[in-house]
Amino acid sequence: MAVKAAILGTGNIGTDLLIKIQRRSKLLEVGMFAGIDPNSDGIARAREMGVPTSAEGIRPILANSGIKIVFDATSAGAHMKHAPLLKEAGMVAVDLTPAAVGPYVVPAVDIDLKSIGEPNINMVTCGGQATIPMVFAVSRVAEVAYAETVTTIPSKSAGPGTRANIDEFTVTTARGVHMIGGAKKSKSIIILNPAEPPILNQHTIYTILESEPDREAITASVEAMVSTVQKYVPGYRLKYPPVFDGKKVTIMIEVEGAGDFLPKYAGNLDIMTSAALAAGEAIARKMVGQGNEGGSVA
Repeated sequence: MAVKAAILGTGNIGTDLLIKIQRRSKLLEVGMFAGIDPNSDGIARAREMGVPTSAEGIRPILANSGIKIVFDATSAGAHMKHAPLLKEAGMVAVDLTPAAVGPYVVPAVDIDLKSIGEPNINMVTCGGQATIPMVFAVSRVAEVAYAETVTTIPSKSAGPGTRANIDEFTVTTARGVHMIGGAKKSKSIIILNPAEPPILNQHTIYTILESEPDREAITASVEAMVSTVQKYVPGYRLKYPPVFDGKKVTIMIEVEGAGDFLPKYAGNLDIMTSAALAAGEAIARKMVGQGNEGGSVA
């Protein structure tokens, strides 16, 4: 039996998530696709798919007692208002904004999804979903004194929500690199690249270790983590093997989207919706008593 979910936010991220759930998930059913723009392309597409829609924001979601999980794909500021309302309604929030209200979740790192059961979980940022697994891959075999991540996204895949949340993006990503990735200190940067044709989403991860690296152990750990992420983001890949320079390790990642709704160059959006789907299905499994067997990343 599928668990009924709602998607709040009818922009690119919300629409891509809608299509992913409808095409791929046997555990989730979209019971409401809601936003504030009655003329949005996302609402029109959802209607064509037979999904209930609304342009009245969060209100119809809160009024629907059958909805158990709500994916918030609005903005950090909006989610700060939505979070207490969803909690009061007894609905689990999967936050795709950088609001960081609840615990951070990166499915590839937290394979057992220990945060599942919390009333609100945060999917960090697109940069966090791509770079935190790499920092963690290094930190699980070596002490990371400092990590710096640089996320480059094509301008065409940076919608109004992304552009409005750049400050929150850098802060939330850096915190995730420290809290989940295991770096003692961290910094994150985002770059919007206007190149034509658009480049693929790219990430450069720099780590400085406490001691001289075990190159074989780090390379093996990184490659294993890439394979783990690929279980739910097939277009996630290393551009080159890790580069070693004394105590510094540099890793370069490229993310190609699945093309479910958005162009394949929008890997920054695809990795967020793919990670959110993995987390949402883990929550649904727990709700129906299946544990995490058969999970997206287990």
